[in-house]
Amino acid sequence: QVQLVESGGGLVQAGGSLRLSCAASGGTFSRFDMGWFRQAPGKEREFVAAISDSGRIIYSADSVKGRFTISRDNAKNTLYLQMNSLKPEDTAVYYCAATLRNGVPTRRFDYDYWGQGTQVTVSS
Repeated sequence: QVQLVESGGGLVQAGGSLRLSCAASGGTFSRFDMGWFRQAPGKEREFVAAISDSGRIIYSADSVKGRFTISRDNAKNTLYLQMNSLKPEDTAVYYCAATLRNGVPTRRFDYDYWGQGTQVTVSS
C-alpha cells in the first residue's frame, strides 16, 4: 500500500507555469507506475500523463503534449508534473495515482491508489 500527497497547485494566469509534486510514502515507490489525472467541475476525471516505474516510458494526453512534462525521482519518492503555457481549460483538481499493474495504464480504473488532489486554477 502507498499513500500519496499532492502539492504545488494554485492560481496562475494563462501562459504561466506550475509544478505539481506528489510525495509517496508507505510503499516501495520505485515499483509503481504513476499517473496524473484531473477533474474539472461537472466533468469526469481524465488522464493527463503517466510514467513507468523506471521513468523510461511516458504517455501524455494529446491536450497537454508539448506543454506538460511528467517525471519522477525514485530516490526522493516523488512524482512531478511540470505544467507550462497553462490555459484556462487546464483548470481542475489534479490527482496523482499509483498502480502495480503492468503496461503504464492510462485509464483511471487501472489505478489503485490516489492522492487527495490539488486545485489548479488558470485565469484568462
